[in-house]
Amino acid sequence: MDGTWSRDDIAASVRRAGGRMTAAKRAIADVLATTTTDLSAEEITQRVQSARPEISPSTVYRVLDEFEELGIVVHAHLGHGAMVYHLSGASHGHVVCTACGTSSEVPAELFDRMEHELLERFGFALDRHHVAIAGLCATCRGVRAPGVPANRPGRHAH
Repeated sequence: MDGTWSRDDIAASVRRAGGRMTAAKRAIADVLATTTTDLSAEEITQRVQSARPEISPSTVYRVLDEFEELGIVVHAHLGHGAMVYHLSGASHGHVVCTACGTSSEVPAELFDRMEHELLERFGFALDRHHVAIAGLCATCRGVRAPGVPANRPGRHAH
């Protein structure tokens, strides 16, 4: 897939693998297919439970594991925070501020040279879905990043 999954696409993948599309899987598929950001399992659980409170956190984790095994979702480790999940397809990387914990998605092409260098020089194949580069964000450094408005409400809780 190219990163644009619908709930029907997710259901078709589950069924092709011989699985059943349960109410919990439909609810989780709805959350994943309608978000544009990476979400932790806890955030997915909160969104699922807002519509289906009977779906337990352990069910959400089990379904996310199944979706990952089927190649529907991938997870990334963002520093010391919780893993985040997103639909597979279009690749991107992450940067994480070590001071405030803010994470941002960055275009995959920023990792192209690093991926090439790691392979050429060390024989190491980078798994882009699991990469998070740590550093300090512009706000914590006290500077405004090019193209970023000075006021980014809700991004930092110092």
